[in-house]
Amino acid sequence: MQVHGLWKRFGQQIAVAGIDLELPAGHFIGLVGPNGAGKTTTLSMVTGLLRPDAGTVEIGGADVWRDPVAVKSRIGVLPEGLRLFERLSGRELLAYTGRLRGIPGAETDRRAAQLLDVLDLSPAQNKLVVDYSTGMRKKIGLAAALLHNPEVLFLDEPFEGVDPVSAQVIRGVLERYTASGASVVFSSHVMELVESLCDWVAVMAAGRIVAQGPLADVRGAAPSLQDAFLSLVGATGRTGGQDLDWLGSMKGPQ
Repeated sequence: MQVHGLWKRFGQQIAVAGIDLELPAGHFIGLVGPNGAGKTTTLSMVTGLLRPDAGTVEIGGADVWRDPVAVKSRIGVLPEGLRLFERLSGRELLAYTGRLRGIPGAETDRRAAQLLDVLDLSPAQNKLVVDYSTGMRKKIGLAAALLHNPEVLFLDEPFEGVDPVSAQVIRGVLERYTASGASVVFSSHVMELVESLCDWVAVMAAGRIVAQGPLADVRGAAPSLQDAFLSLVGATGRTGGQDLDWLGSMKGPQ
């Protein structure tokens, strides 16, 4: 995947400031940065959900904005704040998604049954999505994104608000998916998670890419990705609370 000169402005606020990315195929890629760095905006533009002000995005040799149908048939997307057809059951949602993708009904049902089983959703497959927990919603959203067997899967904070059991299940599915030669690109601000999953990382700060490459290269001589990240975004030494001399005091108001 190639991104060249990608820009996005909202009023006077520049969210993404002319970034360039060269993301290798067949890798688990982390897009990391502090809150407000531009990660979600970047992923939205890369996946065709938000039109950039300038720049190009190519996935598998096809331009996202010139040939969106070709690109969207090859990618899966699990966005942040996922909106689902909540008055369908989990199984109905997958059946609808598969047929919308043009997958034959019998094949859709076969894949849906396997995904529901692997993601531990079989017991809730006939339950309305509106009644799903946060973790269950993330898992059914992931199932819908994987149903057409995409070449690249884009995930925006896929583990946020997810319980440890669901997170482990999602992680196992993603590791199995990348082992087949497919790519996963996901955004996160949890460095420990990125370091344990990813082999390639891009670091964003203030709408720009400040580092990208194999995990070991981005981490460099730092003891952890967290330490390298803090240095790259200029947050080293910031602990917070220095001026809150009243915080934690058991004394009453003076």
